[in-house]
Amino acid sequence: MNLCEFLAFVLGFFLCVSTCTYGESSTCLTVYKEGGAPAVFQSPKCPRWKLPDHGSEQWSKSPNARCQTALHQGRRKSQEDRILCALDIRIPFPGSNGITEVPVGVVAVFDGHNGAEASEMASKLLLQYFTLHTFFLLDATFSVLSRKMIGLLPNERGQSTLRDLNWELDELNVGRLKLTVSSIIDRSFHLEILREALLRAIDDIDSAFSREALRHNFDSGSTATVILMAENQILVANIGDSKAFLCSEEFKSQEESKANLLRLYRQTRGFGIFEPVKNFQSFKLAAPDQWPFLIAKELTRDHHPDRDDERSRVETAGGHVSKWGGIARINGQLAVSRAIGDVYFKSYGVISAPEVTDWQPLTANDCYLVATSDGVSEKLSSQDICDILWNLHADFSVQSELAYSCSYSLADCIVNAAFEKGSMDNMAAVILPVRLNGSTQTVVKKTHAGMRKFDCSYSGDSNYISQHSGKIECSSSFYS
Repeated sequence: MNLCEFLAFVLGFFLCVSTCTYGESSTCLTVYKEGGAPAVFQSPKCPRWKLPDHGSEQWSKSPNARCQTALHQGRRKSQEDRILCALDIRIPFPGSNGITEVPVGVVAVFDGHNGAEASEMASKLLLQYFTLHTFFLLDATFSVLSRKMIGLLPNERGQSTLRDLNWELDELNVGRLKLTVSSIIDRSFHLEILREALLRAIDDIDSAFSREALRHNFDSGSTATVILMAENQILVANIGDSKAFLCSEEFKSQEESKANLLRLYRQTRGFGIFEPVKNFQSFKLAAPDQWPFLIAKELTRDHHPDRDDERSRVETAGGHVSKWGGIARINGQLAVSRAIGDVYFKSYGVISAPEVTDWQPLTANDCYLVATSDGVSEKLSSQDICDILWNLHADFSVQSELAYSCSYSLADCIVNAAFEKGSMDNMAAVILPVRLNGSTQTVVKKTHAGMRKFDCSYSGDSNYISQHSGKIECSSSFYS
């Protein structure tokens, strides 16, 4: 990129930022630098930023929500799990060609323990803190870029200082966020801004709750499994032992298909949501050369104290890991080694820093994005859940009957299956269809009487599901 092209870009970038960001005052920026999102929302120096009175319910219980969510109290005295699903956050990112509104989605499950205070605060504040950090990081990026631009302007003798600077490789340091000019120009920088905004939001939530916990003597803590979505890509940040995974379509050979069908046939007897198929041989023998199944692709790893790296950190900090009731616990009590809150365990190596995946593209074979609390996963594996979703697609002549919960909501179907299998815990599930629009529809190479193609292209609502129980389709209107 030559000097003229770069200056044209910076001018366009400046015009975009000046119109699409808040242009915060220097006093408010100082508040942000010193105290992060909690300080901004509390400071009279930042009047544009106010926390709403409502909680996360607006995002998780909307009747028109494109993702399906469910909470089940199970056999506990109270419900401590929380969920969040916001799929249409429009964030204006500046670039050389003007402002581009990037639709961003946030899906999260928070599994509270020893009280609901931590999960409640996290579910209410995540979206607000995340949005605030995104805009302030954009502001900071522009500020750093404009300072660097000053040295590029021709001096009185018409000379430019560009000669000693390789702009394609030069880094812009915005705190721990490192960006290159080239990433800003090609618009890939916004994914890094979103990632950093999420990490800062989680850190701020833990700090804010910890202060409240010490003030009010709260013992509670919470897991946090958060999925970010932007431009057909996903990123997962995980704290604790809630799970996120994809159910992705994969074709199996005839022999593999028969083995899978036998496994699924046996499982329907234990899920508690299907009538067992009475004539297994009739569809086993009809398995075609290739048959599509949904395969679980894990996106998270549990943070349990007996995981080698987690145990090492806990024991280095002076904590003790032992089995209690068959479950590894810190000091005989806490069953997770990372959590929001749990302030009295922080000195024993419990941290709130999430494990974060890289941004990864969704593929044409990905059908469902799922997040669950451990009340679900203690009785249903990720593959079990994908099998249930696959069973809902099956259209055999001896079709299993769907229970009422499955005809109403896929997420309710999952939590009720876990409950029927004996889960003692609170349960939470979020299921989001993510089949990319325009992708080739999946068809079985051979059909047989009583068998129909596996179609995964419709998001579905409760009416559609109840009326077409043999052919639920999935797609993501979020990406349209």
